[in-house]
Amino acid sequence: MDERLVPATRSPVGLGTLFLAFAKMSLAGFGGVLVWARRAIVEQHRWMTPDEFNETFALCHFLPGPNIVNLSVVFGARIRGIPGAIAAFAGLLGPPVLIVTLLAILYARYGDLESLRRTLGGVSSVAVGLLFAVIARMMLPLLKKREPLSLLVLLAVFVAVGLMRWPLPTVLLVSIPVSILLTVIIRRRAA
Repeated sequence: MDERLVPATRSPVGLGTLFLAFAKMSLAGFGGVLVWARRAIVEQHRWMTPDEFNETFALCHFLPGPNIVNLSVVFGARIRGIPGAIAAFAGLLGPPVLIVTLLAILYARYGDLESLRRTLGGVSSVAVGLLFAVIARMMLPLLKKREPLSLLVLLAVFVAVGLMRWPLPTVLLVSIPVSILLTVIIRRRAA
């Protein structure tokens, strides 16, 4: 089913539900939570449409700090205000902090074992695969809209950051105003 055709749920979301949803995302998110966050928010709970998720994630990408932490705070605040932001943030970070602390203690004691090193190599491969999967899913709404300007900006930023290795802040400082200016010009001509 096309995700764009399924309306996002607009019924009130409880703080406990927010906490548990983000706790599940963080506990399932080996190598990154973004995959699970998108799946839970867009597909499972339908709290946002794919476009809303992309727009919110884009906003969080420009804020300082980890993107997924920013997403939990922005999303929680959007759904339930400050208490929602705190519930989502606590759900996202609380359980992993406890688990990682325990694993760090165990790794310090048994980190030299070859079987443990091989296991971590396999986990890394899975994490990269998950990242590619979520990138592909996030690009679908952009590709379906077939807006040449959006695709051109996407390609330009990819080339600048991914291939040319230019600093991300510099690329963003140039690409954001240019993108906004081009969008305004195109919409004025269309009106």
